[in-house]
Amino acid sequence: MSPSAVSATDTAFTDASLTGASATDLFSRTYAATLATLAAEFAGERLETWTFDDRATRRQAEAALAERGIAARCRSAYKPLLCAFREEIETRDLVACEVIYPRHPQTSEQRFRLESYPLAACYPQVAFRFVAGACRAALPVYRLHLRYADGRECECEVLAPNRVHADFTGEPALSPCGWCREGGAVEKAIGEVTAGRLSEGRALWTAFEALYHDSVSAIRDADWGEEPYFSRLEIAVTLPVDDEPLAYDDEVMSLREALHEELYFSLLEVFQRRSGRPPGDRHLQPGQIVPQVRRGATLSVQVRVVAHAASAQPSSQDLPTGHWQAQLESPRGPLAPTVIEAALAALPGSRFQARSVAGRTLSGCHIAGRDRAVMISAGQHANETSSPAGSLQAAFTLARRPGAHFTLCPLENPDGYALHQQLIADNPRHMHHAARYTALGDDLEYRASARFESTIRTQAEQLSGAQLHLNLHGYPAHEWTRPLSGYVPRGFEMWTIPKGFFLILRYRPGWEAAARWLLEAVTRALAEEVALKALNRRQLAQFNAHAGDDGFERINGFPCWLAVDERHRVPLTLITEYPDETVYADAFQAAAAAQRATVLAAYEAFQRLPAALLAPDPT
Repeated sequence: MSPSAVSATDTAFTDASLTGASATDLFSRTYAATLATLAAEFAGERLETWTFDDRATRRQAEAALAERGIAARCRSAYKPLLCAFREEIETRDLVACEVIYPRHPQTSEQRFRLESYPLAACYPQVAFRFVAGACRAALPVYRLHLRYADGRECECEVLAPNRVHADFTGEPALSPCGWCREGGAVEKAIGEVTAGRLSEGRALWTAFEALYHDSVSAIRDADWGEEPYFSRLEIAVTLPVDDEPLAYDDEVMSLREALHEELYFSLLEVFQRRSGRPPGDRHLQPGQIVPQVRRGATLSVQVRVVAHAASAQPSSQDLPTGHWQAQLESPRGPLAPTVIEAALAALPGSRFQARSVAGRTLSGCHIAGRDRAVMISAGQHANETSSPAGSLQAAFTLARRPGAHFTLCPLENPDGYALHQQLIADNPRHMHHAARYTALGDDLEYRASARFESTIRTQAEQLSGAQLHLNLHGYPAHEWTRPLSGYVPRGFEMWTIPKGFFLILRYRPGWEAAARWLLEAVTRALAEEVALKALNRRQLAQFNAHAGDDGFERINGFPCWLAVDERHRVPLTLITEYPDETVYADAFQAAAAAQRATVLAAYEAFQRLPAALLAPDPT
């Protein structure tokens, strides 16, 4: 099979709904559910399992096995310590817990501590203490010392089945896996230390693992042409599992979301390897990779290559009078593209445009004045959804300022944004990182030449001559995992759990003094934002409990990162990072407000920046 690839020229193809688009099937399969098979076929008296299933499915399997006279305990292979507390450990009147977390030579020091997140937040009445255990190549085990209000104490162990394997990059990884034991203390939540060491059991190749492995392998082994390899690669999956919201912030245990992330980033790695680029290189343009993992009655997958066909782009002219104003003033979730278009059109100034890979229009606004010019951009990563709203809110405030001078592009990646709108229709609580990049599958920031969407920034630079670029971003509002490839997302380790709102300032050589002055001024202004400070206190406390030190410099209480970067033509680039992926309602309004406040604070600070700092320091 030779999937047809899109042209590498500047001829844009047009995105499509799937209806009517030509497609080539690549792989499909339906899998027997692991626990259902065991419930029907296991022959023995006692059984313990660890599988990738939700709690309801595991309880049903226990009941089915009990009807056959088999004593069973079916546990979660995903986040086993957290599940042990939620399902088996007695937490009533628990006041303290020492967690000795395992360490393994095939993974990072903090891996199993991180995997316990958000345990401390889910049980705020418990004083948790996390202690590193010995580094051993054995099956990982958490060792717990529990203390209760009545003085009772007990010690116990929680197994965390993992296997060492080569992942799709060819590198060794230690990943959670299916597991089973015949016999053992199945009536107990965990193994008590006084009862002796638990028997280790054996690996159990689950349907969840098989579906992932078979799908990625089939795609890897297909006969691909030149890069970009396809217009749109779809991986449609159904899983009979429900998400399990946790009692803290936006946190949720979601095997469907985890599989989306695994499929998407594993396939990026597969095509990265095929292209001959080194790991971490962001210039890959494979095409648009779209995993769609939905709730369904069976474990099934269908992989196909879709050639884009023509589709109409919605127009802001179809909006009711006053609709966009109400949506922008009090946004409750990601703004519709038509609302973004209408709001931008209402701003004064001149317009400039570009076309996306899939043929969508990107629009920018240039308001010229006597102030120092500032570039404002949003929506580069389309699943980071608060930046279009926050940037537009700030723009209307700045437009009323005498002498204001700025450019704004509130949606730099309309193809990714359109995909995000499609994906959140099924589950708005998932991160949907497939919508992060463009229809070429690349990150705009790293596109080598000014083509398609990236020309919008080139025009903004030329029109304004700005020396400050405000680049608004977000990151996951709940834990981001890749459980079948080492658990922690490779290359994105610092983003795996929320740590509040923080700032990154990249500057060209010689501009460090200006960068530091600017960050000092911006964070001083943001320190007046009470809600923002409260968010940071709460999330940083949990980050430090489960991941240790965040490694960021604190400036006026805000985590900040300054770094030299010669890629950018604009000498100062201030990047916002708000945990906004998957937030809605009041939480979304707070995210947009933080973006707005940062734009206004940075614009004002840049006007006051000492003129002597605007010339690069030759030393």
